[in-house]
Amino acid sequence: MRPKKNPQKDLNKKSGMFFVIGLLLVLSMVYTALEWKSFDPIYNIDISMNDVDDSIEEEPTVFQLEVTPPPKPPVLPIEIEIIEDDDPTDETEVIAIEVTPDTEVIDISDLDVEEVPEEVKVNWITIEEVPVFPGCENEKDKRACFNDMMQKHIRKNFRYPELAQEMGIQGRVNTTFMINGDGSIGTIQKRGPHDVLEKEAVRILSKLPKMTPGKQRGSAVKVSFAIPITFKLQ
Repeated sequence: MRPKKNPQKDLNKKSGMFFVIGLLLVLSMVYTALEWKSFDPIYNIDISMNDVDDSIEEEPTVFQLEVTPPPKPPVLPIEIEIIEDDDPTDETEVIAIEVTPDTEVIDISDLDVEEVPEEVKVNWITIEEVPVFPGCENEKDKRACFNDMMQKHIRKNFRYPELAQEMGIQGRVNTTFMINGDGSIGTIQKRGPHDVLEKEAVRILSKLPKMTPGKQRGSAVKVSFAIPITFKLQ
């Protein structure tokens, strides 16, 4: 038996029209989505918030400048009192010396000449008898003992300056000092990479003990000695 269909209720009859309508709706939604624009909201600033409250009173800042007064003019004395000096004044009489035929000639042998001994300075290499460091009196090689005692003295009194450590300063300070005729330490000369290291080298050498002076031809003389002091950061 074949089913009967009402031609007025056939759904496939208007399917083409529904497809076109749906396609138009979809296209319109896509177009609307693409052309949609949004704008930032506009904020209205209340200008009344910037109004100054008249009830607030501000006092202007007053700067006081100190003006140095001009110097006072010197006051001249009204009367000048003259005091008479009754004490006699000893005036030095200047005698003009003029050479005349009658002028007596003094013989040079009549003059007393004071001889000032010339100070002899000898360096460490050419000295006959080197200065003796305390503790080296009984040593045969007094030069080698002197050098060893100098190294011990430097190590004992060595102190790296804190400022030089903070600044990263290091290097060698070449020093030369004088051993006087009485065995004391004389002038100290130094040359190094920085003044801080030079001062420390002078401090170390100034602590040297008094020594037996060096001798040249049996007489005590000044002897110069040079030694470098190295400052090296670990």
